[in-house]
Formats: sequence, structure tokens, C-alpha cells
Amino acid sequence: MKKIITLLLFIPFISVAQEQLNGRIFIANEEDPMPLAGANVYWLHTTIGTVTDLDGNFSIPSSKDSKELIISYVGFKTDTLKINAIKPIHHYLHPTNNLDEVEVTTRKKSTLISFLNSQNLVTMNSEELLKSACCNLCESFETNPSIDVNYADALTGTRQIKMLGLTSPYILTAIESVPTVRGAAQMYGLSFVPGTWVESIQITKGTGSVISGFESIAGQINAKLQKPVEDSKVFVNIYGAGNGRFELNTHLNTKITDKLYTGLFLHGNIRDTGFDRNKDSFLDIPLAKQVNLMNRWQYVDLDKGVVSFLNVRYLNDAKQAGQTSYNPEADKFSTNYWGSDIDTKRLDVSGKLSYANQDLTYQNVDIQVNFSTHNQQSYFGRNVYNINHNNFYTRAIYSSILGSSLHKFKAGLNFSYDHYDETVGVYTNTMDYERNENSIGVFFEYNYDDLENINLTAGIRIDNSNLLGTFLTPRLNMRYTPWEQASFKTSIGSGRRSSNIFAENQNMFASSRLVNLLNSGGKIYGLDPEIAWNYGISFLQGFNLFGREADLAVDFYRTDFKNQVVVDWENPSEVSFYNLDGESYANSFQTELNYNFLEGVDLRLAYKYYDVKTQYTSGKLTKPLTPKHRFFANAAYKTKMNAKGGHWKFDTTYNWLGEQRFPSTAGNPEQYRLTDYTPTVGTLNVQITKVFAKSFEVYVGGENITNERIKSPIMGADDPFGNYFDTTFVYGPIFGSTYYAGLRYRLN
Repeated sequence: MKKIITLLLFIPFISVAQEQLNGRIFIANEEDPMPLAGANVYWLHTTIGTVTDLDGNFSIPSSKDSKELIISYVGFKTDTLKINAIKPIHHYLHPTNNLDEVEVTTRKKSTLISFLNSQNLVTMNSEELLKSACCNLCESFETNPSIDVNYADALTGTRQIKMLGLTSPYILTAIESVPTVRGAAQMYGLSFVPGTWVESIQITKGTGSVISGFESIAGQINAKLQKPVEDSKVFVNIYGAGNGRFELNTHLNTKITDKLYTGLFLHGNIRDTGFDRNKDSFLDIPLAKQVNLMNRWQYVDLDKGVVSFLNVRYLNDAKQAGQTSYNPEADKFSTNYWGSDIDTKRLDVSGKLSYANQDLTYQNVDIQVNFSTHNQQSYFGRNVYNINHNNFYTRAIYSSILGSSLHKFKAGLNFSYDHYDETVGVYTNTMDYERNENSIGVFFEYNYDDLENINLTAGIRIDNSNLLGTFLTPRLNMRYTPWEQASFKTSIGSGRRSSNIFAENQNMFASSRLVNLLNSGGKIYGLDPEIAWNYGISFLQGFNLFGREADLAVDFYRTDFKNQVVVDWENPSEVSFYNLDGESYANSFQTELNYNFLEGVDLRLAYKYYDVKTQYTSGKLTKPLTPKHRFFANAAYKTKMNAKGGHWKFDTTYNWLGEQRFPSTAGNPEQYRLTDYTPTVGTLNVQITKVFAKSFEVYVGGENITNERIKSPIMGADDPFGNYFDTTFVYGPIFGSTYYAGLRYRLN
């Protein structure tokens, strides 16, 4: 370990200097210049070039052979800039046609699949997030086929995500590149990030980069938050839905000095009206209240190459579920009525410092520090589950080049500390589970990019954990361009994690199942850590179809578990946890077509196939409540803007899920048995937005307007304290259709 750290400290001194030109490209517009994504930036008479990202930013190595920088984009006048000194530039491209036509063309790609990155990367910007009500981070994935959004149980209304056929614990979910939705936050954490706070989301299929840590197995999700320097001075979003939910989001951003900015982000939602449409005496959706506050500070000094952030966030979230007649003051822990309360308080404090050497601009240093404390007090009927989770995380990254900008690297180290304190059991007989988990790791990632045919990223990290031991994590991602507008990618990598069996499976407490923990001598609840390898291959082809832009993506991924903590629901009277003894894998195939069908009309079609199987004590079985087939369709239409920026937007999303296997209920009496498979489910969401001007818009929409719903989602609802009560057999919507309306106001 000492030798590796010493090597990392000396790496900066073996790099050969080559300056990097940074800049940002905008659409020329006097009222509101827009960043231009996908613009070509290259040195005249050379092969050195790049493209701008979703925010219009670019970074390109300097050239000894040319001082003329070419900037081009279809529908815009190509510009040539004379570069005499390497310093950040902002440039505005002028359209060759009228501005309204250009606005339609450049804003249509609210989701971009990267042709150039070595990883299979999908980026969703704020335009995509506005296609639905997008009340929180989890709901923002409704219009993206790479992520599956499912209901966790029939009580809490919580939605869980899946990627490559695996549930959210196998996805590393980060906020501003810091792993955040993990541990105690794994079950409800995605609902703790308001959608309006999110600037963009990056989705990576496969294990991804070693820089993010060793825990990712199926993929990585990173949400970037709104920046005070770029966000509106005032932003207000008011939302109300027919399911009783009302929400208010307010952003207040202030410029303190020329270099210091601050933003106050306020979020509150409430649902205080109960609904029982299926007449089973249980609330279809829980009563809920949430207050979410964040103060975000940003310091920017481009002359010195310094950008830093400081965030302080506080959350108070309360949910009440159960029977409609349940009164927590009178009925808690009694057998009068079945009820549940889940109260969560969370505090996050984080900071980031980025430094770019202005003399050697290819050298960058990033340091991040994060502390969080998460306290959940909850009960489900007569079952108790409390958890207090404190986490400290810090990471330092040094970036530079080796010889030339063809060869880049990142090196660094990170430290993580977790303290868990859990109380589990029936309220009269609980058990305490407490553990400390810490790890320190060093990593090195090399990237070769010739900007034309090959982009290869190879990384390795070594970590030492008090519970997982010392281990290596290798990962490799490669992109090859065999011909124009084509991108062929492969990836391989490993990941491992501690399974937080209670926090990740809280739905089991809302049942009469007994918890059966088969201790095998491991250090985490008596179990061993989970270890898996992920292999992937993908192909992306851009083309013109009837004179319109289109792209077709096809990918296949396989995850092989070397060890897994098996969650076994096959005995209807218990849920068992034990180490894998046999084979467990997940195969995922997806094909996706994106097509600009007509002027202002974009279509997105996708088909997914899953083959997910695990060796249980009862045999090798398909993972329950995982559809083998899924079809997805999204259509978006935007009219041309008028002189004031007014226009209409129409968005429709259809999801069809094939049949899913139920866990076995053969051991139950006949009236409490289910069929082997669920029915198919098809849901349709629609939203219409009227933008009156760039500062004001209103929207109306409907979710699940096909009114799909499970008729009897709760087994044993007639006897909630009996032996056959179970709320976990959920494969689709419970509430049915709901309609909503809202408005957004911006003051820039």
C-alpha cells in the first residue's frame, strides 16, 4: 500500500507539459444565449479535435502546428478563431437560418447517448427532466428506457429502480459524484432529491469507473445539482395532483461578489388526504409530509483556476401507511388497526474544491469531503425497524497527461467510514445490530483517446476494508469507431459490496413473514460480502432515415455473482438471507431507436429482455417480480417559438411489462395463494406544457391514464395480524390513474 501511494505522489512529476484550451460555445441570442451541445471544435489542418458537452463546454489540447481554431455545427455559420494565447474563451455561433428553426433543432436532444466516451454513457439534461412531473430523482427516470422504475410494496408508495435486471443496491447512485443513495438511504433515498434541484443525470451501464469506488456492479448514476452561478435568480414550481399530493419548490440564487454565489433551495410536499379505491380498508398511497432545505455556495475564480462548492442540506420526511381507520396516537402497536409510521431526519454537509493549473492547464486537482447523518424511526404494524447511519467520505483526484494529450490519467485515494446502529424485531422483543465499516483505497485510471477511432479507459484500485479485507478492483472500458457515426463499446469489471439486508428490504417488515438469517460466519450479519463481475458489449449507429436524424443502440450485459447474499421469498411464511451456493446471474439485452420523425417530433422506442436467475435452496429459479420482456415508447413534440419564446410541448410515454413470476405461495391455504405469474401491465403517461415566455409556463398531465391497477395488492388484508398478511406481491400500480397540474416561474 505504501509503495502505491508513493508512486501516486510522484506521477505529477513525470508528466510532459501540453497546454489545454478550455472554452464554452453558445447560440448567439441577445436575450438569452443558450449553450450549444455537440458543436465540433478542432485545429485547422490537424486531427486534434473534440465536441462540446451538454453545457457547451469543451477542452482541447493546444497544437504546435496550428493557431486557427475551427468551430462548426450544422445550421450555423462556421467560425475560425485566431488563438494567440491559451486562456478560456466564450464564443457565440450564429445560425444560418432564422433563430426559431435553430431553437427546435438544437433543443430536441434532451437525452444524449455518447458516441465518444469509452463507457456506455447516457446523459439526461433538464429538458428531459421536465417531460414529466419529475417530483423527485426516482420519478425522473420514467422517460428513460435504461432504468426500470417499480413499486417496492403495497403500502409506502415507494418506487425502486433497476438496471440490467438488478435492483438499486447494485447501482452506485451518487450526488455530485459522492456515493449518496446507499446504506440507510437505499430504500427511500431517491425520493429525497427533488427533481427541480437536478441539473443533469449521467447513467453509466456496467461497473463504470474505478474512481467512483468498488461498490458499483450493474451501473452508476450521478446527479449534478443546479449551480447558483447558472440557475435562475428566482425559480418557483407549484404542483398539485389528484392523488392528494401538493408540492412547492423554490430556488433563490444571489451573487455575493464577482466570485462568490449562493443559492437557497426549498422543497416541501404534503399528502394529507387518504384514498382507498380498491376498498380493502388500506390506504392506496401513504399520507406524507416532507421538508427539504439546501444552502449551496459556489466560488469561481477562473483566473486562478479555482472552483469550489459548499452544500448544507437538511431533510425531514414522514410517512403514515396502513388501514384508513388507523390512528397512531391510539392504535400504535395494538391490534385495533394495522398502521405504519416512517420518520426520517437527515443532514448532509459536503464540500468540493477543484483547481486547474493555469500554467499547465492539463493538471487538475479535485478534493471532495462529505458527511451525512441519517436517522430513521419506523414501525410496520407490530414490527420495529430503526436505523441510525453516519457516514464520512473524502476523495482526492489528480489528473494529468503522459507525454501528450493522447494519454491521460487520473490517480488518487479515498476514505470512507460508516457507522450503523439498527434495531429490528417485534416491539416487545427487539435485537440491536451495530457495526463500523471503514475502507481506504487508492486508484489509477489511464485513458487513451485518439479522438477518431479508439478511446480506451483502464483502471485499477486497491482497497483495504476492516470487513471486506484487502482486494483489487480492475475495470476496462473501450470504444472503437469502425466507420462514420458508429460506436462499438466493450466493458469488463468487478465490484463488491456489503449487503445491508434490513435497510434494503424494509418491505419485508410489512408482512407476517419471519426473518430467517442463516449465519455462515461472515463479518456482516454473519454473511460474506457480495462479489460480482460484469461484462458488456454495445453498438451505436447514427444515420439518416428519410432525411431525418436517427440513431440505433443495441447492448448486451451479463452479471455473474461469485458470491451473493440471496434474499429468498420462496417460503411464504418467511424471508431468508444466506450466502449463494451455486450460480446467480443476470443477462440484459436492450435495443433502442431514437428518431427525429418530423420537425419538432422525436420518437424513442426500446425493447428489453431480462434473464435473471439465482440458485435458491429450493432450486435454480427466475428472480421473482422481474419481467422478462419490456417495451418502452416515448413521443415528444415541440412547436416553434414565437417572438417572446412561447411555444407548446407535448410528451407521451408508454411502458409495457410482460408477465412476472410470483414467489411461491404453495404453502398457504387456498384463499391466500397466487397464480405462478402476474398479468401483463401497460401504463401511459401524458403531459402538455404551455410556455408563455421564457420566464413562465404551466403544465397539465396524467399518469397511468390507462388506469392499470392491481385489484387486490395486499394478501390477507382482511386479517392484517394473521399469519398470511403480505404487502410485497406488487407488480404494477395500485392507485390507478391520476392527473396533475402545475406552473413554473423563472426570473433570470
